Amino acid sequence: MEKINVVITDDHRLFRKGIHSIVKDFEFVNEIYEAENGLELIKLLHDLEVKPDVVLLDIKMPVMDGIEATQKIKEQFPDVKILILTMEDDEQIILYMINKGVNGYLLKNADPDELELALSQLIEKEFYFPSDISNLVLRNIHNGSRKEISLNPELSEREIQVLELICKENTAQEIAEVLSISKRTVEGHKKRLLEKTETKNMAGLVVFAFKNKIVHI
Repeated sequence: MEKINVVITDDHRLFRKGIHSIVKDFEFVNEIYEAENGLELIKLLHDLEVKPDVVLLDIKMPVMDGIEATQKIKEQFPDVKILILTMEDDEQIILYMINKGVNGYLLKNADPDELELALSQLIEKEFYFPSDISNLVLRNIHNGSRKEISLNPELSEREIQVLELICKENTAQEIAEVLSISKRTVEGHKKRLLEKTETKNMAGLVVFAFKNKIVHI
């Protein structure tokens, strides 16, 4: 796994420093930057010549909160992955942030080992949600949000195969090996799936697949 660059964004200095001291010991982490609110984060992203791979982002912050920062990152830096790291465990907030295109959601009471897993999964599979949050999303799909279901786009048989493997949390390399195609071809299929389904990332694709019954649990 290649080394990654990370930005920790939180308005509590002690918490930032604590996360910094944890993350710096992860073997796959290279540079670590800090920002105390969303506005400072966006400025940092503009200033950095090499953009970070992942932003750890709190939701409640002064000046610019995590919700507004997420929207600006998705508009201006779409390749930067967002891992929400917050105390906000309200179901509606979680579902709202997933809908906005965040790549992962983790509560601040998580163990350091889970934070390490989340960061590695974001790089290898493009999304990470703990089992309780994944179950929340699935419950929401089954119980309720059927009014938001989109008509199925015209997906090829190969695209459906790729989508099924994405939902099983396979990496691009693993998908390539299962389907006996190149990793580059897999990335092409993933790009077309995002375009056809009008979703923002792999997490959005998974939600789309279950909502539209393309993939079954």
